[in-house]
Amino acid sequence: MLVPIFTLKLNHKINPRMVAIGKYDGIHPCLTAATQAGKVFIHNPHTRGQRPAAHRLSQSTQDSDISLLNINQAVSCLTAGTLGPNTTGHTLLVGSQTNLLAYDVHDNTDIFYKEVTDGANAIVLGKLGDIPNPLAIIGGNCALQGFDFEGNDQFWTVTGDNVRSLVLCDFTADGKNELLVGSEDFDIRVFREDELVTEMAENETVTSLCHMHGSRFGYALANGTVGVYDRTARYWRIKSKNHAMSIHAFDLNADGVVELITGWSNGKIDARSDRTGEVIFKDNFSSSVAGVVEGDYRMDGQIQLICSSVEGEVRGYLPASKEMKGNLMDASVEQDLIRELSQRKQNLILELRNYEENAKALPGVSEGESKKGVIPANTQLQTALSVRRATESQRAHIELNISTPNETIIRAVLIFAEGIFEGESHVVHPSVQNLSGCVRVPIIPPKDIPVDLHIKAFVGGKTSTQFHVFEITRQLPRFSMYDLNVDPSATQPTGKVTFSINDRPQRVVMWLNQNFLLPEGIDSPDITFTTLRAGGLLKINMQPSGEITLRTDDIDLAGDLIQSLASFLAIEDLQAEADFPVYFKELRATLTEVDEFHSVHQKLTAAMADHSNYIRNMLVQAEDARLMGDWRNTKKRYIELYDLNRDLINEYKIRSNNHNALLARLKSVNQAIQRAGRLRVGKPKTQVITACRDAIKNNNINALFKIMRAGTASS
Repeated sequence: MLVPIFTLKLNHKINPRMVAIGKYDGIHPCLTAATQAGKVFIHNPHTRGQRPAAHRLSQSTQDSDISLLNINQAVSCLTAGTLGPNTTGHTLLVGSQTNLLAYDVHDNTDIFYKEVTDGANAIVLGKLGDIPNPLAIIGGNCALQGFDFEGNDQFWTVTGDNVRSLVLCDFTADGKNELLVGSEDFDIRVFREDELVTEMAENETVTSLCHMHGSRFGYALANGTVGVYDRTARYWRIKSKNHAMSIHAFDLNADGVVELITGWSNGKIDARSDRTGEVIFKDNFSSSVAGVVEGDYRMDGQIQLICSSVEGEVRGYLPASKEMKGNLMDASVEQDLIRELSQRKQNLILELRNYEENAKALPGVSEGESKKGVIPANTQLQTALSVRRATESQRAHIELNISTPNETIIRAVLIFAEGIFEGESHVVHPSVQNLSGCVRVPIIPPKDIPVDLHIKAFVGGKTSTQFHVFEITRQLPRFSMYDLNVDPSATQPTGKVTFSINDRPQRVVMWLNQNFLLPEGIDSPDITFTTLRAGGLLKINMQPSGEITLRTDDIDLAGDLIQSLASFLAIEDLQAEADFPVYFKELRATLTEVDEFHSVHQKLTAAMADHSNYIRNMLVQAEDARLMGDWRNTKKRYIELYDLNRDLINEYKIRSNNHNALLARLKSVNQAIQRAGRLRVGKPKTQVITACRDAIKNNNINALFKIMRAGTASS
């Protein structure tokens, strides 16, 4: 088995997912990590005795190999790498909820310090698309922003929700990097610069992403799932009761192909095959893993896998030698595997025995044979999906009807579906008194995504003690929670979006049949639905000229419909005109609140600065009085200092609450830009997002709404 070639005990607690390796002088790799105290430590054992200059960087009192960088804010992300075109060493990038710092560790100087209104939850450094210079790309409050080596804003776009993970990789195999974004709305989105290429829906927040090789990448979710995608196809995934704290790609068994290395919240480190997900190595820390990186930390020409825990323990592993290749497990793991295979063998023997007993039965089924589970040859599993309105006792749902065509009964049903059921699986086990050949299962999709229902059913005779297992897969259409039965008293939608396509109405009808649950085939694209989640109507109308009008008050639904239809019809560029009076009124109110919060923020900042200067002067007066032995004035000044400090703390709390409220409003604004973009496809979408941002920068609210409605500022 592999054992660590070095172990370090650093006297600093490390924040999860905030670990990096940087060669700040261009030669020596340094382990860099964020601490809970608003500091970043840099461990450099290669240049002992060199003390840093007195700027931001200071020497640790606990360890001479560690330098501390004071950020004075809670660090939310960090990375290190080449940012400048002519720099020899790496640049350290540190993000917080308000600022991004680019720092030259070797020269102990700031490269730039930028305010980022949308915060920085995740950061990645590298080249994106055709942009010539490397960018420091941060993901924050529904927005992505990229800075070059001078701190210039070179890239900006919006995404669906708060960003939690970023990675650069050549997803489309065109020789240029795309940006993969994992967010809190459970989606992995792929951007070619500011153009959305594709998106993959998961069932939890995407907390980590890592590039493996080619177009293959690993991912981790907040519910303990890790897995591997190749482009949009998922290769494998596993789910654990623990949380994946960090993932990294590294060839640990020296077979020429990287494995997915995962550090878990229970302290376990494991390496899994990128093809199958099989564990080929594991080790354990005494506390949660904080980060997994790689580097030649011993400077002997060999790259090590470096794992660190939240308590400051660091271990380095070398890839396997030729003798150990493919055999990284220790003896106890091999014993576990043998036990598992033995259990599987016993299960297969029992299953074979059941088949042998069933094979002895004759076609005429007697009572004894029925108990053995013999069923008619024409038995099959049938499924049907139908829309059900809400009743007094049950919410609106999709009813899955599972049945058999003869006298057999269904003893139990297991349904596996991502993002539908808690724990992703659902078991129906009717009582003995209620056994029949039909089982109905209510399904409530939380959002409009297509879902594969993997169904297993135990089928047998009424007195059977042994059952046949039938397996079937049924897809739930994307827009399944929409009912054709329209309530005549329902409120007519005021929102609408209009666009034109060069396609036949029959193609739109095909799209409707594939994406909605329709009781029978329809032959016209003019159709009205009731939306079962939020109520209200959805109207779709198509003119002979190819002009389509979608009427709904849900701007998200309109965007989803347009993106789905454009994908089905292979439309690359689509312009649209939109008007959502209710939503635009709410957005206008939000923008007014943003201005108010900005104004309050500036006043509070100015007041705090005045208080700080007053405290500084008061402190000098108090110390002067103390040195002169004027105890009466000393006491008086320190009482005043105490009162000022209390006022300053209260002002900070008000400012903090104001800032959080401002962030919430800015998130709404970014989401509005994203929604306006999703009403278009291709270049018109990119143009709308860029124009909306320029309008907000220039505080031109009227232009913003013109762009959202017409797609361009000039219309």
